[in-house]
Amino acid sequence: MYKNKRSRNCPFAEAGIVYIDFKDEKLLKKYLTEQGKIIPRHTSGASAKMQRQLARAVKRARHLALLPYVSDFSR
Repeated sequence: MYKNKRSRNCPFAEAGIVYIDFKDEKLLKKYLTEQGKIIPRHTSGASAKMQRQLARAVKRARHLALLPYVSDFSR
């Protein structure tokens, strides 16, 4: 019925990351788009638990001005 359905592994679990730290800007920037939006779970391949941790870490980093809320985007 389903063709080529492959199982995805969480990139955080593969790297051995248990807790996503909000001070790790380099890691968090990988999971943001050019506009500053958080990449969804089906694109990033993260597990549900890690996606929640990622979102929380990004929001905390934004609050402390480590990451921008919105990138410089002009139409």
